[in-house]
Amino acid sequence: MRVVLAEDLFLLRDGLVRLLEAYDFEIVAAVDNGPSLLRALVDERPDVAVVDVRLPPTFTDEGLQAALQARRQVPGLPVLVLSQYVEQLYARELLADGSGGIGYLLKDRVFDPDQFVESVRRVANGGTAMDPDVVAKLFAKDSNGPKGSLARLTPREREVLALMAEGRSNASIAQALVITERSVIKHTSNIFAKLDLPVSDDANRRVLAVLAFLR
Repeated sequence: MRVVLAEDLFLLRDGLVRLLEAYDFEIVAAVDNGPSLLRALVDERPDVAVVDVRLPPTFTDEGLQAALQARRQVPGLPVLVLSQYVEQLYARELLADGSGGIGYLLKDRVFDPDQFVESVRRVANGGTAMDPDVVAKLFAKDSNGPKGSLARLTPREREVLALMAEGRSNASIAQALVITERSVIKHTSNIFAKLDLPVSDDANRRVLAVLAFLR
C-alpha cells in the first residue's frame, strides 16, 4: 500500500515512516511542507495520505488545504489527518465532498501502533477513522437540533452512528453500548432506512451514513 506522509517535525516524521514501513507500507514521499505535499499527492496518487494539518510556511492549515486541493484533482483520494487539536472547520471541509476515505485522529490520543495502522488501512479502503473527540464536536447539536432525515434517528441510533464514525465493528459497538451484536445490526438497518441510503453492501452504506451524519 503506497503512502504519502506530511509532517514537519523530523523525529515524528521519521518515526511514522519507520512504523508504517514495519507494517509493509511503501512510503513514496515524506514531506514537511504544504506545496511539496500537494505535488506529491498529485504526482504519486498514493493509496492513502497521512497529513498533519499545520505545515510550513505559515503553520496554519497548509496540510489540510493541500489535501483538499489534491482531492479535487484526484477525486476520492483517501486522507487521514493528524492534528493536535479538534478543528471543526477543518474536519467539515474534509467531509464536504461526501466521499469516503476520510480520517481525523488526534496525535496525543494515538497510543497503539496496531490501531493506528488499522485506521490507515481503513481509510485507504474508503472507510472512516474519526477520533471520538472529533466525532463529539461534529455531532454537537446546534440550537435547532438535527435536521432533515437525521431528525428521524433515535438517541440510540445516534450513539451507534457515532461509534460507526470511529470505525468500530459491530462487536466493538455492542461492547461499548452493552447490547448484543444482533441489536447493533438492527440499529444499523434502521439507520440505513431512515437516511434513505440505496441498497448496496453494508460497508459502503456505513460510510455513506457516517458522512451524512458528520456533515
